[in-house]
Amino acid sequence: MLNTLKDADFTEKLVLLRADLDVPLDDKTGEITDDSRLRAAVPTIKKILDDGAKQIIIMGHMDSPEGKVVKSLCMDKVAIRLMKLSGKNVFKLDDCINVKIPEPENEKIVLLENLRFHPEEEANDDAFAQKLASYGDIYVNNAFATCHRAHASMHAITKFLPGCIGLQVEKELENLDFSTMTRPIVALLGGAKLKTKIPIIQKMLVQADKVLIGGGMMFTFYAMQGLEIGKSLSDYNYASNIKLMLYNEKLVLPKDVVIADFETAGTGSEDSKAGAFVNQAAGIRTVSFKEIPQKSIGLDIGEQGIEEFKQELRKANTIIWNGPMGYYEKPPFDKATVELAKMISDLDCKKIVGGGDTGDVINKLGLADKYTFVSSGGGAALELLSGKKLVALEALEKNTKSGCGYG
Repeated sequence: MLNTLKDADFTEKLVLLRADLDVPLDDKTGEITDDSRLRAAVPTIKKILDDGAKQIIIMGHMDSPEGKVVKSLCMDKVAIRLMKLSGKNVFKLDDCINVKIPEPENEKIVLLENLRFHPEEEANDDAFAQKLASYGDIYVNNAFATCHRAHASMHAITKFLPGCIGLQVEKELENLDFSTMTRPIVALLGGAKLKTKIPIIQKMLVQADKVLIGGGMMFTFYAMQGLEIGKSLSDYNYASNIKLMLYNEKLVLPKDVVIADFETAGTGSEDSKAGAFVNQAAGIRTVSFKEIPQKSIGLDIGEQGIEEFKQELRKANTIIWNGPMGYYEKPPFDKATVELAKMISDLDCKKIVGGGDTGDVINKLGLADKYTFVSSGGGAALELLSGKKLVALEALEKNTKSGCGYG
């Protein structure tokens, strides 16, 4: 069993908090465009202080600077936003190791610099983790979005401090637990990359009552039926998996797709094919999934497919959504994603969004408060819903049992 905040005594303790600070920034201004992860961290910060902690030292990362200092990814803007959200002063340091922590009497909340400025973080380096651990008496993991990573501040650090999970991680585990979901369960799965989605599709075909497939990955399902998919995204590495799935009656694929002409398609990654198209859009139209021309690319679900998906979703007592339905970054290929997002928000059922791109869509549309739960972690949510264990939480639980815990 994982310890929670309720199991810990924070009285007069120095608390080392690993938080989700990886917020998106505007390319031009460098300003934070979505602070939902920071807002999710505030209840845990306040709870720890209310429970008598002497000081909180917060650590986290932004983006992937590959072990180098990148000025635009410094934590200054995070510190400012955390101050606004919490109503408390946040003292930000210029590094995360080999720094002098201010006295608790002067600063109650301290923020370390971006962990990933040091390659040792992603290398899960013990010595690096031990330096981080030296700042605190107790470790709290509230960074759900990184719980599937064996990084020093998530994994190795559990060897050196007693630890527990924060309120956000606790909430994630509760909401992404199939035992708490009421049937019928309908899974709405999209996105482009089959590699990351095959495990969750397989799991949902067992756990859910219906599995609705959209996004770029749907075209490989068409191809495995011997259909022409033109220049649409495809991944034949999972051909055998998909051929088996096609026999499952729970699986629902769109009957029509939105396509566009794509005369110069050819080499390149899956993402680059769609990206290259955007610069030369032409001949946008809706066709049957059986009538995709050789020189066209599929970029969204058509009206008939949207309506069929809506019919299935209306029957659900629990909806699990992970992945956009089309190339949602570029209108008009965001139509299915936006329309379904709005429709689901009005349904009277449990509505769970598995983070990542889908979470971004829900937040940008201002619909988050109409959903039961929007996960803060795309990759971690995918692994958890796929039935996998999260390595950071495994390490925390293991070291708790071995005596590096509260009981």
